[in-house]
Order: sequence, then structure tokens, then C-alpha cells
Amino acid sequence: MLTRNCLLLFLWILVNEGSVFSLHQPSSPLGRSRSGRERGRSSVGSLRNGAAGFQRVKRGWVWNQFFVLEEYMGSDPQYVGKLHTDLDKGDSSVKYTLSGEGAGSIFTIDQTTGDIHALRSLDREEKPYYTLRAQAVDIDTNIPLEPESEFVIKVQDINDNEPKFLEGPYTASVPEMSPVGTYVTQVTATDADDPTYGNSARVVYSILHGQPYFSVDPKTGVIKTALPNMDREVKEEYQVLIQAKDMGGQLGGLAGTTIVNITLSDVNDNPPRFSKSFFHLRVPESSAVGSAVGRIKAHDLDIGRNAEVEYIIVPGDGGAMFDITTNEHNQEGIIILKRPLDYESKKAYTFKVEATNAHLDPRFQSFGAFKDTATVKINVLDVDEPPVFNKPSYVMDVYEDTPAGTIIGAVTAQDLDASGSPVRYSIDWKSDLDSYFDIDPVEGTISTNELLDRENIAQHNISVVATKLSDPVLTSRVAVTVHVLDINEFPPELASPYETFVCENSKVGQVIQVFSAKDQDLPSAGQQFSFRTSKEDIKNKNFTIRDFGNNTAGVVTKRSGFRRRLQEIYLLPVVIEDNGYPPKSSTGTLTIRVCGCELDGSLLTCSAEAIFLPVGLSTGALIAILLCIIILLVIVVLYVGLRRQKKKETLMSSKEDIRDNVIHYDDEGGGEEDTHAFDMGTLRNPKVVKENLFRRDIKPEMQRGPRPPASQDSSDIRDFINQRLKEHDTDNSAPPYDSLATYAYEGDGSVAESLSSIESLVVDFEEDYDYLSDWGPRFKTLAGIFGEQSEIHSDSTNTENTH
Repeated sequence: MLTRNCLLLFLWILVNEGSVFSLHQPSSPLGRSRSGRERGRSSVGSLRNGAAGFQRVKRGWVWNQFFVLEEYMGSDPQYVGKLHTDLDKGDSSVKYTLSGEGAGSIFTIDQTTGDIHALRSLDREEKPYYTLRAQAVDIDTNIPLEPESEFVIKVQDINDNEPKFLEGPYTASVPEMSPVGTYVTQVTATDADDPTYGNSARVVYSILHGQPYFSVDPKTGVIKTALPNMDREVKEEYQVLIQAKDMGGQLGGLAGTTIVNITLSDVNDNPPRFSKSFFHLRVPESSAVGSAVGRIKAHDLDIGRNAEVEYIIVPGDGGAMFDITTNEHNQEGIIILKRPLDYESKKAYTFKVEATNAHLDPRFQSFGAFKDTATVKINVLDVDEPPVFNKPSYVMDVYEDTPAGTIIGAVTAQDLDASGSPVRYSIDWKSDLDSYFDIDPVEGTISTNELLDRENIAQHNISVVATKLSDPVLTSRVAVTVHVLDINEFPPELASPYETFVCENSKVGQVIQVFSAKDQDLPSAGQQFSFRTSKEDIKNKNFTIRDFGNNTAGVVTKRSGFRRRLQEIYLLPVVIEDNGYPPKSSTGTLTIRVCGCELDGSLLTCSAEAIFLPVGLSTGALIAILLCIIILLVIVVLYVGLRRQKKKETLMSSKEDIRDNVIHYDDEGGGEEDTHAFDMGTLRNPKVVKENLFRRDIKPEMQRGPRPPASQDSSDIRDFINQRLKEHDTDNSAPPYDSLATYAYEGDGSVAESLSSIESLVVDFEEDYDYLSDWGPRFKTLAGIFGEQSEIHSDSTNTENTH
């Protein structure tokens, strides 16, 4: 391995001879290093300074990108390359520095010579390249002699990774009987080596195990069938080993393998086959209809849907007695009994059964018919059977009120076995709890035990049991239905109370009413009614009855010119008769009213008052007339009300407090001295002044002594009046009409006496306030206050009297 690496390193140095630079004259650094610089730009220009392109910088030293082999196993550090500048005169005055990815840890540089070495082995699959920066500085002053430059060290790939199948192992399927070259699946291997360098990542596929059944494309890894007509029934699963080798499959390349499990999927290439051509079955004759009497099976080598089998019975001897179905779980043919078996009638049946595939594949029909046929023979076994009735059920009719002991019918059963045992009959007591019927145990005749009432029970359902005399355990039953017939007890009557009318303009022979009848007797479906006019009314000149023959009849007019003024109601007797035995009949009465009608016969009115209305006025016209009358009455009432309202005086009055009233007289007085234009005495009406009148809306206070009347010549009164006069004379807000100012003082000559409230405190405590209790709950508190005050006053009065 070491020898090979050294050889590769030597070849690499020869190819990349520009990696080591010799000393150039600083006077023309660009001219003598042009080729090397341009190669360096083309290789690392995309990585320098992070730009897609870069500007040429005048400097005295350049280098190309460097390469280092991965997986270097030498004991000494691996030499990468050498840095050199034209400014380096070899006098050790220039120092080279290195920075960037891996500087110091992976890569190191000799500060004097500029040699770069890799300190450890590198793996390209981990990191394919490293970006570093180099600079030449003065060894004494550390002043940069050149601008810092960026370069790349690439890790050169070697074939150290084998191809790998990341998705393996694989599973695939292909239909059986597929032609050669049918696609199965595709495998893919990946190689971690550099696909752009050499053949390290060039993979070639091959089959190590699985031939000659399958093949693989060496470039794409597509697996196809290589052998025709592979049969799933012979071999279903195959395991194929696929190899992927790099270096284009050459000697020395690395390889990886994977397993592909291939399954042949089923197709319908096999017909069903019976295991034998003849099946022998035995079935008791007592087997129930619809029961399974046997099973046969045709085997199909296919699976799933392709193995589904359908069975049919070939028309023949037993085709009408048996049927066959397929069990979906195990594909067996189940033979089912379609009709009852009778050993005495036929002891064996033979027929053929055909088995076919339910889903055929047209590609394989050339192989032959996909069906098989077998013969089935069924022997009927004799079984001791119960008696058999000659009918599955019996229906009998009997009239109600039939005398007890009357025979209404008979049942018959017999033993069909060879022994021919006698049969005995009985009625199941659970079906006839009230014992309405009886049966002869030998003859099987059924009779009544008591009178039957259709209105109570119209139908009886009883069960008759036939027992084999030789083996009482063997019994059979039959249902007997007994209908109780009606003896026509009720007469027919009208179906409903009909409201019949005849138009005044009706014509002769016109049907004015269709009616029907009903009957409480049953069944109603078979009843037939007839209708006619009663014998007493046979000479009726107005109406007659017409029977339509379908349980309905009509009232027909015999004349025209009916008038409500002459006669409003007609009564028509109708005789209704049924067809029962014995026939019943009744007489119903139809009430016919005479009505007014339109020309087309539609009803207008049947009321008697309508005949007094003027001829030619319709209902709409009458309503319009009534509305006009009502509107006129309303207008008159409104007019009268407005007239009365205009006559009322616009006088505002209040009955609560006369001191707050303002009375407008709408006339102008002659001044203060005018006593003729208006009589002030109207304000002092003696009729409304009562002795000792006091207010009831305030609580009375303690009685005080009477105040002496003020003297008319009192100076304070005179001053007060003069002051009030001046205020009213100078008041600009006074109303523009004469007003009366009250000064709570009246002279001695007043007719109405004093109107002021100065002396209103004089209260007569002898007033009785008990009437406040009669005013209700709202005045309860007020009544208590005044009542308590009255008691105190009366007590004080009594005390004074006592003293």
C-alpha cells in the first residue's frame, strides 16, 4: 500500500510541476510566472475571496491549487506543496504564514521555506477540499510583503468505498407464465467515491445466484425474466443474489451484494378438477326442503380469485329435485333439496354436476376447456313418517246461530309408509280454548259445540292434529280456518245525512243528488243494495228515485218551476233493500231544499229571506249598498260632533285650588274705578261660602285663639298695600290685561267676607275624620293621624269640662 501511494505521489509531482516555484527576479514577476499564475487562477478563482471571478493583483509570488491523497498511511507528514515569493532572497528575511480551514491542526507550513505538509490522513468522503489563506511578511517587523491570498487543497480520491444497496433486500413479484424479458424490478447501488475521478464510482451489476430464471442489466440494474412459462404451481418463490462492483467490474474493484426475493403471482392457468368422476350420496326422505343433502368439491391448483369455482346441475333426472351452490370459503359444492322426497314414490336420483372457473383468462383458453364434470347418485332412505294431510290447510264456512252439533267440514290424513297405519284426529286445545268445535277422532269431521256469533268472533283459527296409531310420537298438524257467516241481522240505511237542494231553474229529468247506503252486516265487500220510491209516495209529482245498479242511486226531478215562495222544503222517502238472506229493508228520508242558483247550476242562496230582495241584485251589489249607508252615517255623526264642539266655551277651571286659577273674560274693563263694566261680587258668591269651612288636604294644627281683625287705618297695612301697588305698577312682566291682586285683607263691608288665608289657621277640631277610613288602604295612615288628633282633642275637652 505504501509503495502504491509513493508511486502515485511521484506521478502527481510530475504532472503538477508548478506546485514548487523557484526564485524569480522581482523586476518582472508577472512575466516569468504568467503560466503558473493563470493556472492558479483557473483552478482556485471560484474559491478566492468568495467571488465567481477575481481581479488580477500584482504580486511577486503565486501558486496553483494543491492536491493531497486521501488515506495516506506514511509515517512522515505528507508533503503537499511549496509557497515562494519573488521577494524572498534566500536570506531568511521572509516569513510565510498559513490560516484557514485546518491550518495548524491538519496542515502546517515551514515559515522559512514555505513547504506545506499534511499532519494526518484525510478522507475525501468526509471533506473533499480545504480553503486556506497564505501571506508573506517581514520576519523582523511582521509587516506584510504581499497581500493575503486564498488557495484550495483538494483531497484526491482513491477507491476505498465499495458499492452499497441502500434499499436492500428487495421484494418483487411477476405473474407466472410470463414471457422472457418481462420486467420484475430494479436495484440501485451507490458508491461514495468520487464519480468524476477515475472508475472508483463506476458500478456494474451481475447475478451471482438466480440463473437461468432471471437476468440483470449490468448498467441499470433492471431485473427481467430469463426463462419462459415459469409455473407458480411448480415453484412459487425465487431468491436472486445481485452483485454491484466498482472500477467498471475490473479486477481489483470493490463489490457489494443484495438479495432480491421474487414471487410468482398466480394466473388462472389451471381448470377445476373433481377428485373422482362419481359421487354416491344417501338422503333420508324426511329431509326438509332447503336443507343440504351432500357436498362435492372440484380442486383448482390456482389460488384466490382464480380458484373460485361455480357448480351447476346438468338438466336431467334430478335437476328438478336438487340445486347446488358454492361455499365461498372452501369452494365446495353444496347440494340442496328443492322438493320433498318420498321413498314410496322414488328411491334414487342420478344427475351430473359441472364445475367451471368463475373468472377465465382468455390467454389460456387454448390449453383446453376450463371445466370438469362428475356424476352424482342420491339414494332416498325410507323413514317412518308422520301422517300427511291431503291439503296444506282447510277453510270452512258456517252461519252464525247454527245449532250445536252441526258438521261444518272434515279433514283427511293418511300414513304413506308401507305399513299404512290408521290415523286418529284431535283438536289442539291451545287453538280452541273455549271449545267452540269438536272433531270425530276416526272420520275427521268437525262440528260445532255451541252457537257462534259473528259479531263476537268472525273467524276461528284452530289446529287439527293427526297421530299415527302405530307410533303416537309421529304427529302432523294442519291449520283449519272457520269463517262465521252473517245471517243478515241489520237492515241497510243511508250512508250519511245528505244535504240535498234543487234549483229554482232546474229542468225535468235532472239528477240533483247521488246517494248510497251502508249495512252493519259483514262482509261489506259482497253487499248489494237496491233503491226505490216507497209505495205511499209512488204518485209523487216532484221527484223520483233512479237506481244505478252499483249500490248508488239518484234523485231525479219530475217537473220544473220550483219556487221558494210557494214551498221551500220537500221530503222524499227512499226504500233501501239488501241482498242478504233473508233480505232486509228500511226507509230513509231525503230532505230537499229549494235554492236559488246561477244559470250554470251553481248555488247562490237557500235562505228564505232572500226571496224578498229586489230581483236582479246580486250579493256584491247588496254589500256595496250597505257600505255606502254605513259611510253616510259616519259622516253625519262626525259633522254633529264638530258642531257641538264649536259651541263649547273655552273656559279653563280647576276644582282643586281657586288661588291658582286665571280666568279670561275676553273683555276690557274701564279701569280700577269702573264698577259698572264688571261686578266684583261674582268673585264673592255667598252661596259657595260656608261657615267654618276648612281644608282637608293638610293636617290641622292646634286651635288658636281668634285673631282680631286688622284695623283699616293701621299704618303698617297701609304701607304694605302701597308697596305692593308700586311693585305691580313698575313690573314689566305683568300681563297686558287687568288683573286682580289679593292682599289677604278684606274690608268690613265685603259680601263674601274674608277670602284670605290669614285666618285659615282657625280650625274647628270638632270635625269628624272617621270618613277617611272608608277611602281605602291608601288613606289608612292619614286616617290614623287625624283619628289620633281627634282623640287627644276630645280628651282635653273632657278634662276642661271636668275642671
